[in-house]
Amino acid sequence: MLKHRSVFGAVALAAAVVLVTGHAAMSSGSTGASASAAALAATTGCGKSPTLSSGTHTIQSSGKNRSFILRIPANYNNNNPYRLIFGIHWLNGTMNDVDSGGSSGSSWSYYGQRQLSNNTAIFIAPQGLNNGWANSNGEDVTLMDDIMARVEADLCVDTSLRFAMGFSYGGAMSYSLACSRATVFRAVAVFAGGQLSGCSGGNQPIAYMGLHGITDSVLNISQGRTMRDRFVRNNGCTSQNPPEPSSGSRGHVVTAYSGCQSGYPVVWAAYDNGHTPAPVDGTYTENGAQTWTKGEVWKFISQFQSTSTPTSPSPSPSASPSVTPSPTPTPTPSTSFRLRNEAAGRCVDSPNSASANGTLLQIYDCHSNPNQIFSYGSGRLQTLGKCLDAPTNAGNGTRVQLWDCHTNSNQQWTFNSNGTVTSGANNLCLNATGTGNSATVTVASCNGQAAQRWTRA
Repeated sequence: MLKHRSVFGAVALAAAVVLVTGHAAMSSGSTGASASAAALAATTGCGKSPTLSSGTHTIQSSGKNRSFILRIPANYNNNNPYRLIFGIHWLNGTMNDVDSGGSSGSSWSYYGQRQLSNNTAIFIAPQGLNNGWANSNGEDVTLMDDIMARVEADLCVDTSLRFAMGFSYGGAMSYSLACSRATVFRAVAVFAGGQLSGCSGGNQPIAYMGLHGITDSVLNISQGRTMRDRFVRNNGCTSQNPPEPSSGSRGHVVTAYSGCQSGYPVVWAAYDNGHTPAPVDGTYTENGAQTWTKGEVWKFISQFQSTSTPTSPSPSPSASPSVTPSPTPTPTPSTSFRLRNEAAGRCVDSPNSASANGTLLQIYDCHSNPNQIFSYGSGRLQTLGKCLDAPTNAGNGTRVQLWDCHTNSNQQWTFNSNGTVTSGANNLCLNATGTGNSATVTVASCNGQAAQRWTRA
């Protein structure tokens, strides 16, 4: 399991104690260099030879010794500004649980984001006092400020791409940061949270994703809805009651709100399960290696690109968030392009312009005919009136095909900053099996090699 089942009852008790005693104090409102409006630029650590290394570090904050785990990309380049992602633990969890991924291992490290980022982000797991986030007098918000100041003075961070996420009490702390540091963080993701860590401010827009189980008996889903609705209002989104799965469906529904202020989307993911950040469709179990939540969160945070003025992702006509990051300019859903493989120098092609369900794709010399022209919207890649599809239960080496378009995860594709394209169903990468004409196109375990790097030509 994920090392949090035994503390769920304690979470509920802590919630009651916090709310009654007032220990979940509002942030003090003091703002240091990191907590002021973010200067949307590279940090002073850019260009420096770093003195910090991956591992556990200690820091003085609010007069106390605090600790955090830092993970720097294996191929760290001190001239490249990186995303910065905080992974915040649950009550009676630890920074080590977040960093290691617990019993689910590396695939669930930092709620699955470390693996999916593929060395394109710096990760921080802070340690809460008494393994929680009471945030008394705003001291935990100040801790995040102090950690950022230290890391960004030494490492190259893009200050327009800071993110925070956490489960349960960690979700509450992420929500507190959304309230008090909306100009510092680009977006937050709250897994099954409640308002336990305070909300100083809470009147500014920030990109927000909430995920919650409909049968959560520790922090009822109504708490998640209330937290979400604050940012629906702040972000100027159109108010609605988004659909949620029915009890017994063992599924999930993801809704992207419409009408939100440019650059400030709100996404709500509800699932037929309990108090867990890692539900698995079709079961009432949890598994960080198999859950769909990590892919949805990565879609949400990876859509944002470095910018001096926040910009929104391309408009999406469906309930799923659009996914826009790419090493090439991001097309809107109406823009046409070819998918060119770096190793082969050739493009994804439908043989003889076939468009029947089950048509297997290949790579071929690039041209401008319709059977190589794709459009991208709502996370789907479409050509010839059909969508790029990874067959149900596709494994390593399965060929991709064309199929009638739908909204299931096996037609969801994420363009990553390293040039890879991942399937929403299994996080496998789009892959060319060779370099010559008619080489097949498959999904395969991600390795970042040229056969898995694609440009939109």
